[in-house]
Amino acid sequence: MRVLLAFDKFKDSLTAPAACAAAAKALRSVRPDWTTDACPLADGGEGFAAILTEAAGGRHHSITVTGPRGAPVRATFGRVRYGRIPEAARRRLELTHAKPDDEVAVVEMAVASGLALLAAAERDPWQATSVGTGELLQAAAQGAVGILLGVGGSATHDLGLGALARLGFRFLDAEGQRIDPPVPATWSRITRIIAPDVNPLPPIAIAGDVTNPVLGPRGAATVYGPQKGLRAEDHARLESETARLAHALAVAGGRTAAALDTPGGGAAGGMAFGLLAGLGARIVPGFDLVADWLDVERRLQAADLVITGEGRFDASSLEGKGPGAVARRALELGRPVYLFAGQIAADADRPGLHLHAITPPGTPLADALAQAPQNLSASLSRAFAPAS
Repeated sequence: MRVLLAFDKFKDSLTAPAACAAAAKALRSVRPDWTTDACPLADGGEGFAAILTEAAGGRHHSITVTGPRGAPVRATFGRVRYGRIPEAARRRLELTHAKPDDEVAVVEMAVASGLALLAAAERDPWQATSVGTGELLQAAAQGAVGILLGVGGSATHDLGLGALARLGFRFLDAEGQRIDPPVPATWSRITRIIAPDVNPLPPIAIAGDVTNPVLGPRGAATVYGPQKGLRAEDHARLESETARLAHALAVAGGRTAAALDTPGGGAAGGMAFGLLAGLGARIVPGFDLVADWLDVERRLQAADLVITGEGRFDASSLEGKGPGAVARRALELGRPVYLFAGQIAADADRPGLHLHAITPPGTPLADALAQAPQNLSASLSRAFAPAS
């Protein structure tokens, strides 16, 4: 029996590689004759750079950057040889002049400007900055023919202005004094944005699956602001300032106002829009690129059984990305699918799909998060133990 283990992260509890490792160990204990293929999944957030770098046999580099509230943090990015990236993923990067030995940088915003880097009391979109992501991009760009950036899990709502400030953009007040870092709390003082004469980075592809624009009822502040600490009474003010600065950045970057309506531009508090408007970055379908990079289709076809999972599985999961997309495709191929999640909030009655909630009923959230590794292992062992 050949088993594909394709887990995403269990948020605040298990990384995707750790979930795959726990599943493999549990299976070995009850089915030692089975062969496992571990394929950790990534969605652009935590683990994105590490998973893709390791899959392509790349190298990790660590530097100290500015965290989302100014404290230094250690952040890692990857470098991979272009020729080691599967052809389908290379096509999505559109680096038409790249040679096999050229290097592509793989960068993850979450390690420099992520929400998980802040305690709950520190989460405040008015004060959080993407400066560290700019520093990470600057370092990663050295010698690279292109950059792939994952933007999930950010703490910021600064339109990427902090990152752009580190990449040569200047944000000036009425007296011509520089505003640095240009966090939303300082935006009312910004009257002018000046772009650098030369784009400081190679082509950037932003891996993202959200379709939210920068502004409006589905915009960054409305949808993602509350989880980053935005109070309801401050929403209108932040939305207004976001509109003003986004228009100013579009002008500085030589874009039209239509750029503000770009699907996905609202990702990471407008970081996707900021890099698009300021530096000409492209947004590419995140899960599709990751699936191509990890060669998921071939690995599904080679499997007899697929085991996947994540922190929460709900009614929208099978229509979405990550484990839901893997499960849907596996079922289309006629492979049985066992899905394990911390919480199951769906009644997916599909032939071949077996849902398992790993958390015992009534477990407090803090305990469920702490016990997820043991609960996952125990649930897998029960599901696949030979009949006595």
